[in-house]
Amino acid sequence: MNKIERAIISVTDKTGVVDFARKLSEFGVKILSTGGTAKAMRDGGLSVTDISDYTGFPEMLDGRVKTLHPKVHGGLLGVRDNEEHARMMKSHGIEGIDLVVVNLYQFEKTVAKKGVTLEEAIENIDIGGPAMLRSSAKNFKFVTVITDPADYNVVLKEMKENGGATTLKTRFRLAKRVFQLTHQYDGAITKYLAGIEL
Repeated sequence: MNKIERAIISVTDKTGVVDFARKLSEFGVKILSTGGTAKAMRDGGLSVTDISDYTGFPEMLDGRVKTLHPKVHGGLLGVRDNEEHARMMKSHGIEGIDLVVVNLYQFEKTVAKKGVTLEEAIENIDIGGPAMLRSSAKNFKFVTVITDPADYNVVLKEMKENGGATTLKTRFRLAKRVFQLTHQYDGAITKYLAGIEL
């Protein structure tokens, strides 16, 4: 069992996220977040650490770079029972991240709008979100990943039943959903761009 001690929450769809984060806090989970998600949780009275404070780098380039950092991806991809990984993480101040809650910029909704420009479409291609999702899903042995608010209660129920941990079976099921989502997301981008001529 992998007890969830640290989470990244960065969502476009904020449905239920404050209540979910509040329940995570009751389990003692430390929460890292970005931008609007961090604000929503703080407005809900929760203690949140900005990812920029954790990494030591500010969000930059109009928000294009927020989570693309070794302290984030090392925390997601580190194999916890690998002594060399553990040594490297410690030497670089990388904390393990046990839960990732991310849903993506709404590219398909953006390009469905009448009169949307190519520039608007491009700015709604999520980079950091899919990267975090894929890192988390790849390391499902140790990391729980949520892309859909419908899974909040499933994870909380398992945490309650397992002393703050989730089961491997659930982590694997959620990881498979990630790759389905990123496949569909990239497909939507590919389809849109195929219809554009410069």
